Amino acid sequence: MRIAVLEETQAQADFVCGTLSAAGHSCHAFGNGQALIGQLRSQPFDLLVLDRDVPGLPADDVLHWVRENFSERLPILLMMSAEDTSDPIADVDDCLVKPISAATLLARVGMLLRGAGQALVAGKEVFGEYEFEPGSKRVHVRGHSITLTHKEFELALLLFKHLSRPLSRSHILDAIWKQAAAIPSRTMDTHVSMLRTKLGLRPENGYRLMPIYGYGYRLERIEKGDT
Repeated sequence: MRIAVLEETQAQADFVCGTLSAAGHSCHAFGNGQALIGQLRSQPFDLLVLDRDVPGLPADDVLHWVRENFSERLPILLMMSAEDTSDPIADVDDCLVKPISAATLLARVGMLLRGAGQALVAGKEVFGEYEFEPGSKRVHVRGHSITLTHKEFELALLLFKHLSRPLSRSHILDAIWKQAAAIPSRTMDTHVSMLRTKLGLRPENGYRLMPIYGYGYRLERIEKGDT
């Protein structure tokens, strides 16, 4: 998972990112709230870890900005010092008092990620009527089993995990193909086209997989009455 970390000190940022990276997460540290918001405008993250003591734009303001600008709920873990006597922030998903252990941090992050966006059912990742089986690389849609190639499966899962959020071409290439410079530009477009067909990602089925000119792609859920 991609995790953004807003930390007061480099030492604390190194501890948090080192702990999370060792567990297999992709960690990105920021020293001020304005820089984090700048990245949130263009890059997807699965969870935010915010230090309330960070200088400059406070974590409280970052949290409020996220809640006002994201339609999908982005889980947020707040870290605060034991001496902090200010009122707790409303709408935060979890809170830890520093100093914290690596085991505690991993347990809380794991709990938040398991509850974010998708349900985990018997080894599956479920998004409404779409059930993903990572082991077999199969997707079940409304009871029908669909076989995808490895790259198609990974791309579809990435899109569903970031439903309604724009994904840049560079991020998709890095996440799925790992080596953006060696992949022809049409490769991604071909995979997207195949997913539209195989998974029925079309407005009549309640989804729109659309290109964002000059940027990338976004998968949207269409509610009844939307055009």
